[in-house]
Amino acid sequence: MHKFKLSPFSQILLAFFGISLPLLGAQAICPVCTIVVGVGIGLSRWLGVDDSVTGLWIGAFTASLIAWTIVWLNKINIRFYGRKILTTLFYYAIIIVPLYYMNIMGLSDNKIWGVDKLLLGIILGSLAFLISILWYNHLKRKNNGLSHFRGEKILIPTVVLMILSAIFYYLTK
Repeated sequence: MHKFKLSPFSQILLAFFGISLPLLGAQAICPVCTIVVGVGIGLSRWLGVDDSVTGLWIGAFTASLIAWTIVWLNKINIRFYGRKILTTLFYYAIIIVPLYYMNIMGLSDNKIWGVDKLLLGIILGSLAFLISILWYNHLKRKNNGLSHFRGEKILIPTVVLMILSAIFYYLTK
């Protein structure tokens, strides 16, 4: 497992963004969700948590960025065939390829169930984030298009990721 340490400046910067971004308006995948996932990545590495757990947060962060980018492309009216697939491939490539070439991913002694822990986490974290957002949208639709409470859009994916993180923490302990 690789350790990652945040400098005091990085910690202050993360805290600042974590406090200030909730003040922005919500979007398709809100900035708060993206920041929560980003902070989760940094904290899990800083705390020395297993790579499978870190991968969950990286995957969720990536899925959030993909959705955010697609919504933004729609908003500025950029549409072309394969846009969603290309956006998805682009984000996973810019995250996974550097991790592989930096020898953070693909190590033979860093596997669970025969799969790289970080890669497995990224895949499951992406799926969990996507499913939790779809679940939130379903709950909102059933409630006449309204959230049940303020922050529901943030809470659902965060709780799902925290539950998965706990499961993988105990599986890899």
